Amino acid sequence: MTDMTQAPFVDVRNLSISFGKGSKRARVVKQVNFHIERGEAYGLIGESGCGKSTILRALAGLIPHYQGDFVFDNVKLGQQRDKAFFRRVQMVFQDPYASLHPRKQVHKVLAESLAIHNMDRKEERILDVLKAVGLGPSFLYRYPHELSGGQRQRVAIARALIIEPEVLLLDEPTSALDVSVQAEILNLLKVLRRERNLTYLMVSHDLAVVAHICERVGVMHKGVILEELTADDLRQSRANAEYTQSFLQASIEAVERRQEA
Repeated sequence: MTDMTQAPFVDVRNLSISFGKGSKRARVVKQVNFHIERGEAYGLIGESGCGKSTILRALAGLIPHYQGDFVFDNVKLGQQRDKAFFRRVQMVFQDPYASLHPRKQVHKVLAESLAIHNMDRKEERILDVLKAVGLGPSFLYRYPHELSGGQRQRVAIARALIIEPEVLLLDEPTSALDVSVQAEILNLLKVLRRERNLTYLMVSHDLAVVAHICERVGVMHKGVILEELTADDLRQSRANAEYTQSFLQASIEAVERRQEA
């Protein structure tokens, strides 16, 4: 018998995703395979439209129709996710303003997650998670429009963390933020992962962001993973595929332009 104790924590097998019908049907993810060990941070990187965010949304249950398998902690997931899944796997979206209800104060946003999962010590948990993301009690009764972009993303991370998940799905979590704030949020994510033994699947088009957070990265192009690199490979621009080499070079040039500006 196979020793399932050594199986990956998250295992994506032969994943394909299509949109549209008939002649307009387009396959945007094509036979993708990757795995993530418990406690690891894995990145999917590539240009806009390559399929990376589609994979994240399918894993989160936001795209229920796909071919292939998601295996989570040795269990094959059905096409519909249940409450038990969301207790263990949470998603942080790209735009923190769009993902927070504009007419709900921070306290209510966080309390709702606890109520859905019938968790106790609500007030204590709310204060603890705000502290964990670098916000104090003074933020409890603020609305999203009263927060900066970085503060809103901290609230979004707190909402994901408050039910104590094991996996965070991170969909371009810093791309909507100012460059100066991006580093703060990335460092926060690194600390939280270490302190809470979290597993990350991060999607980004930004090479520096992924290299800062992830140990391994799948480079995507036109719906497929061309190759898998380590963070050190990224930093040293070591790649086999021609597309990856050009993508890395373009990323380096973009960073240099930002530094010169």
